[in-house]
Amino acid sequence: MTQERIFDSLDPTPEEFREAGYRAVDMMAEHFAQIDEVPVLPDATPAAVEKVFEEPLPETGSDLMQVIDEWDERVYPYAAHEGSPRWYGYVMGSGTPVGALASALAASVNMNAGGWVGGPSATEIERQCITWLAEMIGYPTDCGGVLTSGGTMANHSALFAALQATNDFETQAAGLVGLGDTEGFTLYESAHEGHSSVERVAEMIGIGSSAIRSVPDDEHYRMDPDALVSMIESDIEAGYTPFAVVAQVGSINVSAIDPLEEIADICEDFDLWMHADGACGAVGAILPDKAHLYEGIDRADSVTLDPHKWLSTPYGCGCVLFKEPAVQARAFSMHASYLDVSEREEYQGTNFGFLGPEMSRPFRGLKLWMSIKDRGLEGYRKLLSQGCLCAEHLHDRVVEADDFEVLQDPNLFIYSFRYLPSDLQQGLDDPERHEAIDAYADWLNQRIADDLRFTGLAYITTTIVDGKTVIRFSICSHRTTPEDIDISFEAVRDHGERLDADERSSFDI
Repeated sequence: MTQERIFDSLDPTPEEFREAGYRAVDMMAEHFAQIDEVPVLPDATPAAVEKVFEEPLPETGSDLMQVIDEWDERVYPYAAHEGSPRWYGYVMGSGTPVGALASALAASVNMNAGGWVGGPSATEIERQCITWLAEMIGYPTDCGGVLTSGGTMANHSALFAALQATNDFETQAAGLVGLGDTEGFTLYESAHEGHSSVERVAEMIGIGSSAIRSVPDDEHYRMDPDALVSMIESDIEAGYTPFAVVAQVGSINVSAIDPLEEIADICEDFDLWMHADGACGAVGAILPDKAHLYEGIDRADSVTLDPHKWLSTPYGCGCVLFKEPAVQARAFSMHASYLDVSEREEYQGTNFGFLGPEMSRPFRGLKLWMSIKDRGLEGYRKLLSQGCLCAEHLHDRVVEADDFEVLQDPNLFIYSFRYLPSDLQQGLDDPERHEAIDAYADWLNQRIADDLRFTGLAYITTTIVDGKTVIRFSICSHRTTPEDIDISFEAVRDHGERLDADERSSFDI
């Protein structure tokens, strides 16, 4: 006797899905309508949020609409709103409605963009986006490249390829045991503005973070080319193997752009790989008044740029470009028999799973492709200009104020400064008080940032500039206006005045 087998499915009926979809779009529309007013952070502790989501593993399923409604009931009330015009933390793109829709559409077909057969349109859209991004920043459009999860994986891809391409040691099969008598590989980045991801990448590719050489900067936080040459020569004399220089193209604390032409010359002289880390700022090359700062980026062997930062593409969408596609292919080539397909025509399609660290890859390109088509180059020029204008406006406010300290000129959209009452600024001239005042200012600026974040008005962070704890604004949202800058600046001042009045007496200054 044959027992009847009943097969189930994860799919709702078209009517059920349509109803849930309309509900989800309504929720998204409501979010975008109120993003200017919503608190940037929920008024809840980590322990409280953890408790909201504590529940046993569901044994049986729930009604689809009930599951969707949990977005409003539990998820959205405890969300951080990086899309707010007053979110200035880290380098967080603000996202766009068209990007949200593109993300949903990409998920609906669920293509694996690791191979052409698994994602024909996904692959070709990604290829087109890579060409567009290269054209935007003045990079050769016949370059290679791949979309990544973000800047860390883009930097990883670039420096892994650099390690394979610029030395005489065979490291792919044998690993770093093939180094022989060399003291090891070295790479170079800005002492002040080098990004933390490079340290992680050095560890991931096996050369270790001690391989990183921190090159001194000039007064504008740009890498000093003469110091770079001196350090490379010293390492070669000591038996090390220099292989790459990482140039900042819009640095993480002050939006500095290193002298790209001079670094390119040095890399050519020493036969080193030049990597331009433009995760934060490379796309600023589309701005006519900033274009001169990017001269030389076309000479880089690789470039990182993150569309999910200044182009506001929803997370995650990073990118790395390679001047020589063949070098990229050699670094990441592999073979697996189960992935072979028969050859029916000359063009067999691009397999991005063999051009970067990921084999299984989401359809990242659609949200970028739709965003570029929706806004266009001129639209993005206007949006990026707004971010620069807001940074310049903030700089003007700092310059005009007697209770703030200027640390930099405005470059792109990231700007750092310090709150310090005027009497304490004068006290810095006293050698006996200088150290104590700096220590107090470090504490004060950190407390301002901590306290302001949890008011929900604005999200700011601190960083270290010239050894000082300072306030850092990353004005990465396309929604930010000078009015938002004024509101946030005055909030910083209000918190600073209150804390200084309440707490200074407890410090020995």
